[in-house]
Amino acid sequence: QVQLVESGGGLVQPGGSLRLSCAASGFTFSSTAMRWYRQAPGKEREFVASISSAGSSTNYVDSVKGRAIISRDNAKNTVYLQLNSLKPEDTAVYYCKAQRGVGYWGQGTQVTVSS
Repeated sequence: QVQLVESGGGLVQPGGSLRLSCAASGFTFSSTAMRWYRQAPGKEREFVASISSAGSSTNYVDSVKGRAIISRDNAKNTVYLQLNSLKPEDTAVYYCKAQRGVGYWGQGTQVTVSS
């Protein structure tokens, strides 16, 4: 069965960095586009970044452009989200999603940006 497991979240001070990982299994990862979303308390889940199956094309929400880098390692079935210059408003649960069929979600990893 499809499984997506996020990790790498935590508590970080403003201006800090984190690298989130999403390990995938149960489908052909190398032919599947992937996305990261986030959901802050009391807000709707929002798109953060996407990457094509080969990693040649990426897109970002405006609020993270220049501060985030999405990448993937198809040999490891893993997609990453590097977050730099973190701000308190980046605080959210971050989810990865496999763009396959109806779409598959991980359980999320909490990112808290606070001094």
